[in-house]
Amino acid sequence: MADFILIRKSKNIASSAVHVLLNILLGLVSVLITVFSGSMIPGIVIVLLSKWRTFAVRKRYLWLNIKSNLVDVIVGISVVLLAYYSGNTLTIMDFGLIAIYIIWLLFIKPMSSENANLLQSLIAVFLGISATSLLTANAGALMAVFLSFLVGYAASRHVLAQTNDRDFTLTTLVCGLIFAEIAWLCHTWFIVYSFGDSGVRIPQSAVILTIFAFIYNYVRQVYIKMGSDFKIQNVLGPMLFSVALIFVIVLWFSEPVFNI
Repeated sequence: MADFILIRKSKNIASSAVHVLLNILLGLVSVLITVFSGSMIPGIVIVLLSKWRTFAVRKRYLWLNIKSNLVDVIVGISVVLLAYYSGNTLTIMDFGLIAIYIIWLLFIKPMSSENANLLQSLIAVFLGISATSLLTANAGALMAVFLSFLVGYAASRHVLAQTNDRDFTLTTLVCGLIFAEIAWLCHTWFIVYSFGDSGVRIPQSAVILTIFAFIYNYVRQVYIKMGSDFKIQNVLGPMLFSVALIFVIVLWFSEPVFNI
């Protein structure tokens, strides 16, 4: 019996080590192959292949599985796109993206608390909108609107699906529509902040929508928890702070380092 327990523990340690190693390799390879190949396609293929379990289900569970894994897919593909737009040579940005993706895979993604779900959704929004903005900078507004809707819908669903709210479909669709509207407005005057030769490029829309996603989902969470006892005073502080922060960004930080 003792030998069986020892063998089982050894297998668990070995499988955990393999799991960690594969995630580290995924983070490294997805970024490096994108940079050195000068194409986003190999990196995106690797990210999608890593999600093979999402598609290896019966047809009736496929759509639900895809929606449940949207946030993870958005983060992975966004990392690849951001690495692609950072250029064909390794920069600080690329090493930062490798670290972010590995940390996401090993530590952030496995967490399941309410605060963790909110954090995961905010990371998906920031990276997703950053990648979407750069991808659609020279394209029509329609693509930017659609992809931003998808990011907003996925992020809101990721948070609200874990709550006691049984009917969150309308809330997630509204969040997606607001994302699409803001993306359309931002697409008209596309502001991107860069930081020297580091390769870091942060679209203003990514910052604004991340703040909006936080307050939108936070208020909804509090409302669901408190039910009939909910009062606007319970969320007034975070709401006012978020609105003020967005106004400051729009009014005083709308001079881009470069404008596409």
